[in-house]
Amino acid sequence: QVQLVESGGGLVQAGGSLRLSCAASGRTFSTSAMGWFRRAPGKEREFVAAISWSGSSTSYADSVKGRFTISRDNAKNTVYLRMNSLNAEDTAVYYCAAHPWGLGSEALYDYNYWGQGTQVTVSS
Repeated sequence: QVQLVESGGGLVQAGGSLRLSCAASGRTFSTSAMGWFRRAPGKEREFVAAISWSGSSTSYADSVKGRFTISRDNAKNTVYLRMNSLNAEDTAVYYCAAHPWGLGSEALYDYNYWGQGTQVTVSS
C-alpha cells in the first residue's frame, strides 16, 4: 500500500510559480514510478508529468513542457512538481499517483495509488 498526500497548491498570478509536493508513505515508494495529473473544471483528468523510480527518466505533457519540472527525493519519500510561467489554463486540481515497478506511464489506468489532490488556481 502507498498513501499519497499532496501539498503546495494555492492561488497565484499568471506568470508566477508554485512547487507542489507529494509525500508518500509505504515501502514501495522508491521502486514506484510517480506521476502528476490534473483535472480542470469541466474536463477529464489528464497527464502532466511522470518520473521513473530512479529519477533518471521523465516525461511531460506537451502543454507543460519547458515550464514544469518533476523531480523526486527517495530519501524523503517525496515527489515534486515545479511549475513556472503559470497561466489560467493551468488552473486545476493536481493529483500525484504511484505505479509500483512502473517506468513512468502517461496513462491514468497504469497508476494504482492516488492522492486526494491539491487545488491550483491561476488568476489572469
